Amino acid sequence: MSLLSTCTKALARVALLTALAVSFAAHAQVSDVERALMPGKVIAGHAKYEQDCEKCHKKFDKAAQVDLCLDCHKDTATDVRNKNRLHGRLEDNTCRECHTEHKGRDAKIAELDKKKFNHDRTNFKLKGGHKETKNGCDDCHKPKKKFRETPSDCYACHKKDDDGEKGHKGGLGKKCADCHDEVKWAETRFDHDKQTKFKLLDKHRETKCKECHVDNKYKDTPKDCYACHRKDDQTKENGHRGKFGQKCEKCHNAAAWKESSFDHDRDTKYRLKGKHKETKCTECHKGNLFTEKLQTKCLACHKKDDQDKGHQGSLGEKCESCHDERSWKKTSFDHDKDTKYPLEGKHKTTKCENCHKSGLKPLPGQKKIEKTPTKCFECHRKEDNEKGHKGKFGDKCDTCHTPKKEWKKSYFDHDLDTKYLLKGKHREAKCMKCHTEQLYVQKLKTDCFTCHKKDDQEKGHKGQLGNRCDTCHTEKDWKVEKFDHNRSRFPLVGSHARAECKKCHKTPAFRDAPRECLGCHEKDDVHKGVYGNKCESCHSSRTWKTWDFDHDKATRFRLDGKHAKAECPTCHKVPDKAPTDRTSLPKLSRTCVSCHDRDDVHNGGFGTQCEVCHYTESWKKIRR
Repeated sequence: MSLLSTCTKALARVALLTALAVSFAAHAQVSDVERALMPGKVIAGHAKYEQDCEKCHKKFDKAAQVDLCLDCHKDTATDVRNKNRLHGRLEDNTCRECHTEHKGRDAKIAELDKKKFNHDRTNFKLKGGHKETKNGCDDCHKPKKKFRETPSDCYACHKKDDDGEKGHKGGLGKKCADCHDEVKWAETRFDHDKQTKFKLLDKHRETKCKECHVDNKYKDTPKDCYACHRKDDQTKENGHRGKFGQKCEKCHNAAAWKESSFDHDRDTKYRLKGKHKETKCTECHKGNLFTEKLQTKCLACHKKDDQDKGHQGSLGEKCESCHDERSWKKTSFDHDKDTKYPLEGKHKTTKCENCHKSGLKPLPGQKKIEKTPTKCFECHRKEDNEKGHKGKFGDKCDTCHTPKKEWKKSYFDHDLDTKYLLKGKHREAKCMKCHTEQLYVQKLKTDCFTCHKKDDQEKGHKGQLGNRCDTCHTEKDWKVEKFDHNRSRFPLVGSHARAECKKCHKTPAFRDAPRECLGCHEKDDVHKGVYGNKCESCHSSRTWKTWDFDHDKATRFRLDGKHAKAECPTCHKVPDKAPTDRTSLPKLSRTCVSCHDRDDVHNGGFGTQCEVCHYTESWKKIRR
């Protein structure tokens, strides 16, 4: 080693020692300066550290301040380390961002903006009713208590509710969240099926808790049906009054108390069929269910029916031979197979006693049962006399009537069984209208006049048209004619085709009706006979008001100019009275002066041929 390097190292050591000494002296001077330049007093909780700055500050290292804070605030350090609670979930964990110091002893360095504070960053998220508390934060966070010291279990806050009138009074413990939630305290979500030994089925799900749990007591609640439904069993309408025991579940279930699930077919030796299925239990089981033994014979229950409305014991005790459970009033007895008289139509629905007047047992003093008649007339004689034919049609009722239809209706086919077809109104006519005497004695004629002679005399033609009524009339309606007027001497055309017969035929003597126009239209002749009696010369049957007379072709006087527009009465004067003789009509002159004599200013000086100088278009216009 050279001398130069040795000296150099010695000088370096001296310089280092000198620097350390200066640094130590400078440190002592800066601490005093810091205390002198402190911005303000710290809060009361930090007052004991006010003279010891290093407790909260590390020189030349601001980031170290967070660790110094957490060294004292152990709970907060735990939250930050575990990323729990509010401080553990902050994106910026620098303490001085929210907490400032040196503001004085009474300064509040942990002040929160309650309106903007996000409670979800804590371990207790606000849901449902917790978001809308009456007094805000103060409802849960009590004064002089740290926020972290606020309990998060329901019972701590809702003990008062549990002790109240609607509460459980401690009977269900402190796990309120098992049934209640934050949305609405009064509503529960308790799962009775999973959390108890009594599953709620059907109607039990709809039942309010207090119906079974009286006074909100839940322990020792009975689970047997009779304990709750004793009152239902005692009612007059649906109860058994203790006769059926206390094992309600054998017949009833939670679906509907009034309906029974007891299967009589499966659980007993007596199957219920027909009406028996609809019969109430108490109709048969009058006494105690478990002591009384019922007989299974029909007559045991239906003896009264047999006496009052039935056979009075005449048919024995085997009711099932005729009756079944579907309907006591109906019988399964097959009259067709078991007797010589098959029942058809209405006979099938007829009551037995309607035919069997004496029943099915011998009358007093008789050894044998009286035979029931099988002929129609023997049973329906009364109907025939009172509302029927009164014996006129004989006793062969089955010729017209049948049990398949009503007695009042006849199935006799007049068209097939006679030589006279019934048409139109004849089909609706009652038999007695035509057959007035004995059916098999009286022989009716088939011509119309035999039945309708009275109609012809009183309201008809009085014999003028003979007895061939069918020439004009049909069976559809006596008032409707089928007469073809066009085949007569006066065909109907135009308005005549629509005119009523009585307009022209004033009486049933149709042949006396006039054929000339004036015979009907004399009152309509506004010309008062001036134009004669040949109305058809101008008028047609289309309509009386219009006319098609061609003056130019039908006369020797052509109408032109003003003449074409002139009304007929202008030249052909209508007299006050109609002439007696319409055949000789007055003839008009064709000369101009015959009509224009007064218009001749020449006083006849130029003669009678006015047309030489004048036009028919205008009298004042002169030919030049």
